[in-house]
Amino acid sequence: MECSVYILYSIQLNQFYVGSSCNLEDRLYRHKNHGSKSTKKATDWEMVYLEKFSDRSLAVRRELEIKKKKSRKYIEFLVHGETVRQMLR
Repeated sequence: MECSVYILYSIQLNQFYVGSSCNLEDRLYRHKNHGSKSTKKATDWEMVYLEKFSDRSLAVRRELEIKKKKSRKYIEFLVHGETVRQMLR
């Protein structure tokens, strides 16, 4: 089962959210429709970063690795680095 680590961004809150899921479509729907306690303060969440993993344990490990850094600069580095890589393709 493929699982993902994702980063969402809300312009309204100027805030990032890091999460993981094995059902990304459903999870994103819940984030945008007040189905998640952590993201219910805004409705403008957009996915700005995505990593895919072959199983849930790897995805959760990566999610915790990102969260453990407690660094907005690191998250911005991930997000902007991915944007640059996509532009080079």
